[in-house]
Amino acid sequence: MSQVYIVTDGDAHLDPDLARRLGITVVPLTVRVEGEVYQDVDGARNEELLARMARDRCRPAIVGPTADELERVYQRLTRATDCILSIHSSARLSPIFRNARTAADAFLGRCDIMVMDSQSTSLGLGILAREAAKMAQAGCGLGEIVRHIRGMITRIYIVMFTDSLDYLERSGRISKSQCILGTMLNIKPFLAIEDGEIIPMEKIRGQDKGVDKLAEFAGEFTSIEEMAILQNVSYSTHETVLLRERIEGLFAGTSFPILVYGPVLASHVGPDGLGLVTYEGFGKQESF
Repeated sequence: MSQVYIVTDGDAHLDPDLARRLGITVVPLTVRVEGEVYQDVDGARNEELLARMARDRCRPAIVGPTADELERVYQRLTRATDCILSIHSSARLSPIFRNARTAADAFLGRCDIMVMDSQSTSLGLGILAREAAKMAQAGCGLGEIVRHIRGMITRIYIVMFTDSLDYLERSGRISKSQCILGTMLNIKPFLAIEDGEIIPMEKIRGQDKGVDKLAEFAGEFTSIEEMAILQNVSYSTHETVLLRERIEGLFAGTSFPILVYGPVLASHVGPDGLGLVTYEGFGKQESF
């Protein structure tokens, strides 16, 4: 039986060296912003794109990887394997999953390609790709890996709030009147990704209340395997310092990195978001 090869896209937050060591094929994003095309987009360029969005109030469009690009990736990998797991950012947030399904159809009967909707983004997608690759290197079969990853998907949580109500209005998640009123009253929607979709959960007023809500969410977990702060810059801001202090008090000895979220999430929530991504884990008795 061939080793399972893992494919994901540039929306996944993955350390490049770790991805290489684990044999993960990361297909870069292609993003269009007001007619300008950014190719080979990965984590290193997220901050640049978010700064452009904040300056020009523009919305990025995810235009790649296309089905043709993914088909070429699969074709190259079939020289070494007949089992591929291709796991991508939420189908409700970007077209990449659908493109991967189209590309995989070209290999029916020649290669077993499983295309999975991560129902997540950023570090959530990265965690899934990373775990799948570790299992593949350990010799696990495609079916076993898929079952385990499906279980992990239900244990990954992303919550955030944002100042940019116009992006939520453009993506149809709030009405125009809600956007105008919320901006006037400094009301921010508290958002969660549920089943791959961004859902407004409740309303909060002011930045400090948003930090309080994120800390309250973190406090709902008795234990975690991984948690990170999502924001639009790679350095600590006043809000992230406050948030990190709050969550460090909940989980002593755990590190909470600051990550810059990418254009997939930014296209829906804008460039001014602050959030948490949490992987609850299975507990010691159930982990792989």
